[in-house]
Amino acid sequence: MKNAEYVTFGSSGLDRAAHIRGDADAVAGARGHPNAKCLLLWRGKVLVQGEALDQLGLIAMSHNLVETGPGGSVEQPVFLGLSDDAPVFAFDISDWTADALDVSGVGGFIDKSEQQHPDLPHGHVFAELRRIMTRLSTRDAELAASAKAVTAWHETHRFCARCGAASELAQAGWQRSCPSCGGQHFPRTDPVVIMLITQGDSVLMGRSPGWPEGMYSLLAGFVEPGETLEAAVRREVMEEAGVPVGEVRYLSSQPWPFPASLMFGCAGEALSRDITIDPVEIEDAMWVTKSEMMQAFAGEHPVLLPARKGAIAHFLLQNWLADTLD
Repeated sequence: MKNAEYVTFGSSGLDRAAHIRGDADAVAGARGHPNAKCLLLWRGKVLVQGEALDQLGLIAMSHNLVETGPGGSVEQPVFLGLSDDAPVFAFDISDWTADALDVSGVGGFIDKSEQQHPDLPHGHVFAELRRIMTRLSTRDAELAASAKAVTAWHETHRFCARCGAASELAQAGWQRSCPSCGGQHFPRTDPVVIMLITQGDSVLMGRSPGWPEGMYSLLAGFVEPGETLEAAVRREVMEEAGVPVGEVRYLSSQPWPFPASLMFGCAGEALSRDITIDPVEIEDAMWVTKSEMMQAFAGEHPVLLPARKGAIAHFLLQNWLADTLD
């Protein structure tokens, strides 16, 4: 696809400087660098700033919330890499209790609440990444996605999967090691295929139970062990919509830190227009023409809402409409 890496959370060219992760002195030097910054996270939300909440709220490594603040999923800041030669870290402070602040939407499908820690500058708030992801610069988006995914992994992998003992953070946050059995564990990324299935000028769209009324997206599903991307596309479309798929080709990918997926955007040619949905998998599926999709993108379709902005489904559909797929 032309401009394939311009998808939200696409590569910004961040230097992850993986070669220093195992060097304790080098990591300490990075933490003590005068320009080093830290991105705080709270219960899956990222710290942002600005009137439009369009910038990460990076703070100094010397800030008390980094040095002695409430803990969370990581024992110490995770080294994300070098941004314009300045070290950037991530630290989770989910143990902070946001007293007297609106937390009613935290963890919900659409969370518009914001939380401000009293020790942070005015205007620095924790916000749901899905809500503000399209406002961030390419670099800020990559940093936020990396930070959210790796801290979420630490939260659910504090114990060794081999022997059950408590594990310890290693490699500047990119590994957990077991002091009991010597097991080494690394952040996981779950591969997911998301499919632009077309026949003629129509595309196959579906919706999951619980989605907002009128919201449809491209079909998607996890890749199973021992399965190719192409096979996963054909299996998932058949399982969810009963539509056989012929030729499959790769288009683009997107890191999706909700909590830790890598979306593989693929195009597939439908061999039939007959739909038989699996109600356990999806709530509905339908064929949508290009003209109808253009109406939806313009907000003028009477029923259909477009896929969420920032998601690879929106990106693929937008390129399909513009005829900019390779």
